[in-house]
Parts: sequence; structure tokens; C-alpha cells
Amino acid sequence: MATALAAYEAVRHRLPTPVAPRAAPQHAASLAAIADRFDVFLLDAFGVLNIGETAIPGVIDRIDDLTRAGKRVIVVSNAAGFPHARLMEKYARLGYSLAAEDVITSRATLMAALQAEPKRHWGLMATPSAGLGELAGFDVTYLEDDPAPYRAAEGILMIGSAAWTETRQALLAEALAERARPIWVGNPDIVAPREVGFSIEPGHYAHRLADMTGIRPSFFGKPFGGIFELAFQRLGTDIPRERIVMVGDSLHTDILGAQAAGIASALIADYGFFAGHDAPDAIDRTGISPDFILERP
Repeated sequence: MATALAAYEAVRHRLPTPVAPRAAPQHAASLAAIADRFDVFLLDAFGVLNIGETAIPGVIDRIDDLTRAGKRVIVVSNAAGFPHARLMEKYARLGYSLAAEDVITSRATLMAALQAEPKRHWGLMATPSAGLGELAGFDVTYLEDDPAPYRAAEGILMIGSAAWTETRQALLAEALAERARPIWVGNPDIVAPREVGFSIEPGHYAHRLADMTGIRPSFFGKPFGGIFELAFQRLGTDIPRERIVMVGDSLHTDILGAQAAGIASALIADYGFFAGHDAPDAIDRTGISPDFILERP
């Protein structure tokens, strides 16, 4: 955790600026304790709904309770690596009854930007076994071990790192050093919590490329604003921002993103990023302070 936290701190100059806390975070056991304060709950996925391929105990019932109480529950996730249909299959397999339109991902944010752009040939960092899904209509080539696609690409899409290697990272860095091109990052996460430890996510490789090449990536997920704008569009215009809370396990994505979007934030302390660690100490060291610290969702 300390290494992951340091990695986020090292790239703070590329992240939104934190908002000074209105007061010290309030501590509570779970979302049930703050349910009356909000009409909309935006939930991160990893660390809130699930850890890797395992649902967090009790969260299915918690979402059902919030929904029965008339609350809106929307998932806001940096899950860019899988097509939306496959992601929904995963949530169903874990036991979650979520409407497809109520799962807002960084992949959807990236897709909206791609649809507004002139056509371009993209080199794709992704896991082929996940399938192209919504990207099938775009001119993309997987970046693997052949140097030619790296040289030919007019831009780089970084959405999934499960199959990425240091060899491929070196090929990409070399190609970008020879000719600068846009780098679009569908998943800004540096790490993600798994059943054991953390996985390395596309944001890690994107920031390394930025440091090496001087090219500033464009990010399409938390903590950056586009994904929150998609969520607000889904909600409509009738809900005041002060009645919306973002619930997540990461200071640098969920909490910082909520602050930049002008909504409240709740940090999950006992699952995900800070499981078994001192979340208040990290808050003091980073200056990123949520409105609430919850033991669990």
C-alpha cells in the first residue's frame, strides 16, 4: 500500500487539485449511517462492490436497502478493460442486480471522446481475450510484440494492462520518442486492489510514458471530470450536488475526483486500497480528506 500511495503522490502534478476540507472527516460504520444525508450514491467498483473476482460481503443487501429507501445507486468505475456487456455479466455473476445504464465506466467516457474525434488509427494496449466490444467500429490494432504497429499508430489507447509487459512498454516508449502522438488512457488507475495485493493498471504505464517522453496523456476516468459528467447526465438536472456522494476506496481517484466534481465523498477504510492499513495517516500525508470515513460499504 505504501508503494502504491507513493506512486500516486509522485504524479500529483497531473491530477486535480484537492479541495480544502470543510471539516474533519466524520467516522461511521457503513453507508447505512449516512443514507439519510444523500439522494444519490455513486459507488466505485473495486474496493466497494468487489475485490478482484469476489463480491464484498453485505454490499448486495446494502444496495437493495438504499434502493428500497428511494435512493439512486450508480456505479462509477475505472473499469475500461472489458466491453460493457462483459462487465455486466461479471456483476450479475457476483450477485449484483444493476441496470446496464447505471454502470458508468471510464471506457464509456473514452468512447464518447472517440466518437467526437476525427478518425484515426489507434494502437491499443488491451487484453485480446477481453474482446474489442464497443471498439470494434474503430480503427485499432493491438500492441503486442511486433514493433510495426507501434510505429504505424496515429494515437495510443491504453485500456487494459493484464497482458502488458516491460518489452511492450519499451517498444511504445521508443516509438513515441521517435514521433510524438496522443496518448489516451481509458483507465487512469495506477493500481487496483485484488484478492492478494494490487494489480498494475494502465495509469502506471501512462505516467511512466509521460515522464520519459514529455507527452501529457489524456485521462478518461476518475479523478478526472468526464466520467462524473456522464454520471450527472444520467441523473438529470433535478438533484443538487450536495445530495450526491461518491463512495470509494482510493484518495487519489474517488475522493479527489469527487472534490473536483463538487460532490461529497466517503472513503471505505477496511476494504480495498486501505484494507489493514492506516487511512487517517494517509489522509494527513496527502492532504486529500473525504467528508466521511466508513469501515465498510
